[in-house]
Amino acid sequence: MNNKFAIGIDIGGSHVSCAAFYLFEKKVHQQSFAESKLDNHDEANIIISIWEKTIQQTIEQVGKENIVGLGFAMPGPFAYEAGITLFTGENNKYEKLYGINVGDVLRKLLTLPKNFPIRFMNDATAFAVGEEWIGKTMGTKKSLAITLGTGLGSAFIENSLPVTSSNNVPQKGCLWHLPFDIGIADDYFSSRGLVTRYYKKTGQSILSVKDIAIAAHSDEMAKAVFKEFGNDLYNFLKPWVEKFGVEKIVIGGNISLAADFFLPSMKTAMAIECLSSVSIDVSGLGETASIIGGARLFEPCYWQKIKNLIKEM
Repeated sequence: MNNKFAIGIDIGGSHVSCAAFYLFEKKVHQQSFAESKLDNHDEANIIISIWEKTIQQTIEQVGKENIVGLGFAMPGPFAYEAGITLFTGENNKYEKLYGINVGDVLRKLLTLPKNFPIRFMNDATAFAVGEEWIGKTMGTKKSLAITLGTGLGSAFIENSLPVTSSNNVPQKGCLWHLPFDIGIADDYFSSRGLVTRYYKKTGQSILSVKDIAIAAHSDEMAKAVFKEFGNDLYNFLKPWVEKFGVEKIVIGGNISLAADFFLPSMKTAMAIECLSSVSIDVSGLGETASIIGGARLFEPCYWQKIKNLIKEM
């Protein structure tokens, strides 16, 4: 293979970020990192234009002739095999992108050949794949990656590959829609869930998880909110950790930045329940893990193993 780099692209709810990844050395080209903010409720042409300009910045750093493909870490609902958006507004983002063939549009905007490879993977799965390749779960046979942010993302990994259809994992490896308390997991293990917890406990409105984390340095109620969050998260994950035989859990997403406040209660609960053999850690790669996971779709041997699983995401 003469081309050196695969570009990984992470599509977030409020931004797009990307970087070139040197496949043979398993290393990010640091100077190629690019990021842009966006409003996911904007018109489709505006959003796609921001994606295109951000990717173009990365391409310019390494040269179009040195790129083997573009790999997207894309939130659902999305037809990953076909590369077509299926956002209908039920998850309150990107609703104006419905029905767009992302690959076809970007090939034209970036003046790439019609057959230039552009591949897609679920964003939480890409995070898990990146972590397993060069991150905290590297060398682990069975792992669970979760992302905590605007929603709850998850992926179960066995022998480097995502497990999407098995009696030992929920459908597609997704946890966000499963029942918890009087709602679903996404209502509780998310930014809005933490903000709601704080309001219920204090009667005070607060804008973000970051604000709660700042308060937790001196506010016992804020500390209690995080402690309760960690304990509930453990209890929610426990049946699937046991069923799948998870050896290690890695946590990413913006809420993971406040892990010092909720991780201790998770670990305490795990020790009490005799699950101390399961290790749990916070991602050191952050959102770069999703970029790396997207780029891994162009590692030849890995692609042969995962390509038939893409349609199941």
